[in-house]
Amino acid sequence: MAIPTSGFAGRRRTRDVNLPPGQYATDSFPVMSAGPTPRVLRADWTFQIAAGQGRTHQWTWEQLQALPQEDVTTDIHCVTHWSKFGTAWRGVSLDTLFEDVESGSDHTMVHSYGGYTTNIPLGDLLDGKAWLVHEFDGEPLAAAHGGPARLLVPHLYLWKSAKWVSGIRLMDQDLPGFWETNGYAMYGDPWREDRYW
Repeated sequence: MAIPTSGFAGRRRTRDVNLPPGQYATDSFPVMSAGPTPRVLRADWTFQIAAGQGRTHQWTWEQLQALPQEDVTTDIHCVTHWSKFGTAWRGVSLDTLFEDVESGSDHTMVHSYGGYTTNIPLGDLLDGKAWLVHEFDGEPLAAAHGGPARLLVPHLYLWKSAKWVSGIRLMDQDLPGFWETNGYAMYGDPWREDRYW
């Protein structure tokens, strides 16, 4: 069961924008976690893409920082009904990380420090749709929000943007991750209100 942490009960606000169905806009950035916050030092952090058949691509923190960085401004939508507009992030496009990855797989499982997992179709991570981010609002990403690095897949509900991300495993079939096993939808499109099974 999810444990709301400090800041979860954000101040609701109204705004003349097109919200996904069932959402309300907030100025705060609520924090929700399925367990304790992992504390991962940048010196110990690594990220890997497992492409199958023993093919693994891996980056250290320093190697991640040396890759082309992008600034991303986007709206985010949480399955618990809040949306935050115009959030500002900095990180590396998944297109860059997948540049040299060869695989015939169409599905992925995203893994996090602390054991969290979530499934995402590979097509939803590429073509400018997803980033590995390490800054929020011009500051290093706080541990409560997934620092030192998290996935950002803003066109899906925020549970798909795994915090404390450690890697992605390519798969030949779509398997459920943590929240999907516990009743959340396999895909998580906020515009279709694809919240639960």
